[in-house]
Amino acid sequence: MATTRVQTAADYRERLGPSLWVIVSAAVLAPMAALVLAPIDTTVALAVGAAIGVAAIALLVWMSPVVRVTDDRVFAGRAWIDARYLGEPVALTAEDARFARGPGLDATAWHVIRGGIDGVVVVPVVDPDDPARAWVISSRTPDRLAAAIRRAQAVV
Repeated sequence: MATTRVQTAADYRERLGPSLWVIVSAAVLAPMAALVLAPIDTTVALAVGAAIGVAAIALLVWMSPVVRVTDDRVFAGRAWIDARYLGEPVALTAEDARFARGPGLDATAWHVIRGGIDGVVVVPVVDPDDPARAWVISSRTPDRLAAAIRRAQAVV
């Protein structure tokens, strides 16, 4: 008997992994470690260098924040909020997203921003007891994330 996972209307999940240039930069650790150990033993140096390079890249990917939307909650990194406490999400790209990540960044907002990811979704928080006035979330597909948040709000 096969079991299937029932996907709800609001399901959305995205890992905000590092960009290619960050991964390449982490991979530079491998030859650096190998060069340090090369005078001792070249075979050990190559093995340790490769292990350090792979470990650095794996750690970067594993520690990347996840953005997720379920039927009633929005998760961004280590935080979550009930969808009923959120206002209308705004998906931004290009120059608008650059402004939202830079000069227009609200210091009182909850931020999950990753370099190398162009899109941003800004969602105001309508809960008067919440100290964060908005959530600013990086996304490779900001339109899909904004739509998932709207669907979660409709479910609640």
